Amino acid sequence: MYEHFKAVAEQGGLPIVLYNIPGRCGVQLTAETVAKLRKNVPGIVGIKESTGNLDMATEIASLCDIAILSGDDSLSLPIMSVGGKGVISVLSNFAPQLVRAVVDPALKGDYAAAGVAHRAAFKLVKTLFVEPNPQPTKAAMEMLGTIENVLRLPMVPASEETREKLKVVMKEAGVGSESGKQAAKKAKR
Repeated sequence: MYEHFKAVAEQGGLPIVLYNIPGRCGVQLTAETVAKLRKNVPGIVGIKESTGNLDMATEIASLCDIAILSGDDSLSLPIMSVGGKGVISVLSNFAPQLVRAVVDPALKGDYAAAGVAHRAAFKLVKTLFVEPNPQPTKAAMEMLGTIENVLRLPMVPASEETREKLKVVMKEAGVGSESGKQAAKKAKR
């Protein structure tokens, strides 16, 4: 993995954010490899940490100064509490205000406000993964009128059951309504 990312960095010239997602690629970057890359390879600036393991984010933070970004919306706040700098988010595709309501106060050290926003968005975040991503996310975006719900095989549109569940949790979270925007602003304060 070290040699791979070193070669990519040498080819590019753009900043590189590593992506640690063993569930999709079958290989996990170790914290030691991440630290070695950050120390020795110019251009490695961040990592999207998607192992689902808070210990991994903590270990990386203890070994180097790389920008750690959560790759799981439901772990954004916990990862930020151990040194993370934000999230590369699924929820932000259609409800960025809910993500900002967590991230902005956490970056300022206001974990109480961030916790309130995190818990308010949690059910919606979990619903986005009741079927393979991006199926529920695209369904939510279609319901909001922002995209046409087209996927390429083998992905198919979310089931009617998932769509109905999304409607309920989106309404509960205030997504798509003026009151939802006001709730996000209030949570952000």
